[in-house]
Amino acid sequence: MSHKCFFFAGGGTGGHLYPAIAVAEKIIELEPSARIHFFCSNRDIDSYILDQSKFLYTALPAKGFSLRLGELMSFCTTFLESYRIASGEFKEKNKAVVIGVGGFAAAPVCFAGNKLNMPVKLLNVDIVPGRANKIIRYWADEVFVQFEETCQYFSKRKLKVNVVGYPLRKGFEDARGDMVISELGLDVNKKILLVTGASSGAMSINETVCALLGNLNAFAAGWQIVHLTGKNNYEQVKAEYADAKISHKVLGYCDDMAGLLSAAELVIGRSGAGSVAEYAAGAVASICMPYPHHKDMHQYLNAGKLVEAGAGIIVDDLPDENERREWLWEELEALMKDDARREEMKANCKTIGKKDAALKIAERLLEI
Repeated sequence: MSHKCFFFAGGGTGGHLYPAIAVAEKIIELEPSARIHFFCSNRDIDSYILDQSKFLYTALPAKGFSLRLGELMSFCTTFLESYRIASGEFKEKNKAVVIGVGGFAAAPVCFAGNKLNMPVKLLNVDIVPGRANKIIRYWADEVFVQFEETCQYFSKRKLKVNVVGYPLRKGFEDARGDMVISELGLDVNKKILLVTGASSGAMSINETVCALLGNLNAFAAGWQIVHLTGKNNYEQVKAEYADAKISHKVLGYCDDMAGLLSAAELVIGRSGAGSVAEYAAGAVASICMPYPHHKDMHQYLNAGKLVEAGAGIIVDDLPDENERREWLWEELEALMKDDARREEMKANCKTIGKKDAALKIAERLLEI
């Protein structure tokens, strides 16, 4: 008896991998005999996340697209090599489906699947598709999106488009904030301000919050900080907290974001599609600082969903450090003082987001 195989392709950030893992977990829950294999980038964050998941994976040499001559040559060479690796894996399997999940590692795998006449699906969680997904749509026959507004980017192709929401990891179904508080040795009587730059960290957020530690000391009686720095920034940020009076826990990374968000009273962070969905699922008031260097500014559009619902606010990640710090402090101080407003924002989180996206996608994939 042959078992159905599902090849997930993409990575480079947690934002690409986490929703894919959520779908893969749900597939195994529904069909334990199914086989799951990930093709990812060779960035450290991919191997770290996938090692935690226990799914088999192959790191590809693929690099991002660039028009600079040397980098263009490298892109072409690594694309072909990644294509060959994926094709070799596919030829040994029947009853297989390819699911592109975003990032430059997805393209050669989806191209290989298309050439071998395999079903190629696409998971697109940002409002505006990224560069890789804009290419992959030509090889795919179906796409799963988080937002209704995304449909327009796929409407001119012969693609079936399903608006399903964001596939949340299993932990969000039964998040335990009390366990995280206990494991991290936090004070159960103090509110938690969570600072995060997503899976890789955000230097500008780290610097801005560290510059505000003197101001935050005024809240030491009732608040504590959990600061996720990103693994590469841990030592630098940890040193900045040396003289902080406010209770704090500085971590490079946290594996239980579901528990941490459910325990937090307020979060400052980026607004990738996954972050926005997880803030809503964790029912936490948010101050979003969208990554400012994407050409399509999709993190602003993602954060706009929280703002529309009255669940979050936006502070621009301004190039001027002083202006950025002043704006963040103005909003942060007001929110930390206003219990009623935070409660309203937390309640508004429940009005957005679909909790069953992973299940819907898994069920659909198992029909193929």
